[in-house]
Amino acid sequence: MSLHMTYDPEVDILLVEVSKRPVDYAEELGSVIVHFTKDHKPVALEVLDASQFVTQATATSLSAKAHRFKPSLK
Repeated sequence: MSLHMTYDPEVDILLVEVSKRPVDYAEELGSVIVHFTKDHKPVALEVLDASQFVTQATATSLSAKAHRFKPSLK
């Protein structure tokens, strides 16, 4: 599986292509549009408002890591 990512700063959209297969339809899930083949396999993800999405995802990831790492102060 090849993965290709492009970002368009003018419209703040991140496009993640996971397949070169033809797109048959797309579904919007919040700020993400998923493009599918006829047999319902994902082809691409469009992340709308990508800068905000990445900022929130990074903050969530860092918060989760901080909660998992609790050093013992004995």
